[in-house]
Amino acid sequence: MSRGVEIVEVGPRDGLQNESGIVATADKVLLVERALATGVRRIEVASFVNPVKVPQMADAEQVVAALPDTGATYIGLVLNRRGAERALATKVHQLGAVCVTTDSFAMRNQGQTSDESLDVACDVVAAARAAGRSGQITIGAAFGCPFEGVVSPDRVVAMARRAAASGAVEVALADTIGVAVPGEVTALVAQVRAAIAPLPVRVHLHNTRNTGLANALAAVEAGAATIDASLGGLGGCPFAPGAAGNVPTEDVVYLLERSGVATGLDLDALIAAAGWFTDVMGRPLPGMVSKAGRFPPATEDAQ
Repeated sequence: MSRGVEIVEVGPRDGLQNESGIVATADKVLLVERALATGVRRIEVASFVNPVKVPQMADAEQVVAALPDTGATYIGLVLNRRGAERALATKVHQLGAVCVTTDSFAMRNQGQTSDESLDVACDVVAAARAAGRSGQITIGAAFGCPFEGVVSPDRVVAMARRAAASGAVEVALADTIGVAVPGEVTALVAQVRAAIAPLPVRVHLHNTRNTGLANALAAVEAGAATIDASLGGLGGCPFAPGAAGNVPTEDVVYLLERSGVATGLDLDALIAAAGWFTDVMGRPLPGMVSKAGRFPPATEDAQ
């Protein structure tokens, strides 16, 4: 393998948050356990947000309380100080804060302007650090906004610099509505890396326009340290029209491992977990590798 990259499993949070049918708390816990069994060491386990707006996450505290203590890092997504206080009252290890590049989306997502969302994200990181935990910041709509269209890379880089100065352990670039193409991902990851080095860059991709996997490879080749992915490819944003589908964890791992990039994850275990998750959701999920199977087959791979 030429290099390695970290995979953050976001299925328990971003995968489920847009689902209208409430998934049982026990199944959410089992989803985390299945992800852990594949080798994942960092997982978004819940979001601590208004349960009226995101009913799927109403049991966040119950989910976290039931999780095993394994040495893996559990991430709780929060949008404000109230969410941070809720998360810090649990055993989550890391707070994930979110800011948004445009005022239109930030108002719909968080009831704040873009600048205010960045202020709050920095405040969340400070709260995490004061409590002896870590915090990270995701820049939402980094590649395009559903309401204002194209976003200037200069705006994203400026936000990344401020996010990095907050004491965050990483800055993530989110293609919230799945509009990016590989050339854009390569360029923006490189610009942000240069602006915040040595802090690592993480990338959160949606496959809305079928470019997510190509973008994942482009991000890694541009030096992204971490890729978010969701088992089976489930996911979306309730406040962004058309934001369907995270990149599937098993598809990303297949792509990267076959491209010479180590992930440390067990593809066969991921395929099995995606099958289990499909049964839980009661419908086919977007992931392809779990349907087609690994290649080469395990017997050939061992030769």
